[in-house]
Amino acid sequence: MKITCFGEVLWDIFPKHKKIGGAPLNVALRLKSMGIDSCVVSRVGDDDLGKDIMKYVAERQLPLDTFQIDHQYKTGEVEVTLDEENTATYNINHPVAWDFIEYTEEVIQVVAQSDAIIFGSLASRNETSRATLLRALDKAKFKILDVNLRPPHYDAELLLELMKNTDFIKLNDEELDEICTIFKIEEKSIENKIKAVAKHCDTDQICITKGGKGAILWYKGTFYHNEGYKIKVVDTVGAGDSFLATLISGLLQQETPQVAIDNACAVGAMVAAREGANPVFSTSEIRNFVRSQVKY
Repeated sequence: MKITCFGEVLWDIFPKHKKIGGAPLNVALRLKSMGIDSCVVSRVGDDDLGKDIMKYVAERQLPLDTFQIDHQYKTGEVEVTLDEENTATYNINHPVAWDFIEYTEEVIQVVAQSDAIIFGSLASRNETSRATLLRALDKAKFKILDVNLRPPHYDAELLLELMKNTDFIKLNDEELDEICTIFKIEEKSIENKIKAVAKHCDTDQICITKGGKGAILWYKGTFYHNEGYKIKVVDTVGAGDSFLATLISGLLQQETPQVAIDNACAVGAMVAAREGANPVFSTSEIRNFVRSQVKY
């Protein structure tokens, strides 16, 4: 199995340290740790930060040939602020190198040869990367959208286009409420909101994350729930990315949806309990965590 991740690769700048991240890279690294052939289509600057990212990617044995080098724009940076509960908020610099991912035959070829493409709405904030993404989606076998509503980096019209041009949608509960406002959906329960969005976007696969309270998955006509796991949060950066990678890995490899969402919530919690977006876990660690934890 091969999965391509498309979009931003950058540096998360914390008050006292910095980490390499970006949702596509975080997802790809988690997929690779689970034995899935993964790669990232992105762009970094011709600067020290970009070179450090390329070194980091090479050390983790992800392909480098899907990365582009920009000689005009700098490598992306995001200022990360943690609140009293260590929940992250982000100030995303613009424009930066990953806003200018160019259309090439190599990009289209790697997407066409993959079993799925995972992309976020954030990667389409600029016309150049957006045009490349939309052309790539035309060649994709299975399309997975990770909604990232980071004001002011999105607009309703583009968001609707992306959501209607995908097979699987992942978003958090706050983003679900925002989407319902945009689509003028007035349902009250989370289940009915999900069904309404699914109908609006013509998909039967939607997952909503609920922070420490787990997640809910609408999958081919059935709801699957996980109520979360008790952990002490260190920081939430990358937790949703590892959740998505684990969930998609499970579903595409024919795990039952309930097992897939249980494992995804477990890995998301384990990431939130450690510093940084990409701590490494073995399969046995994940299994033992699921078995040992008491759900809320």
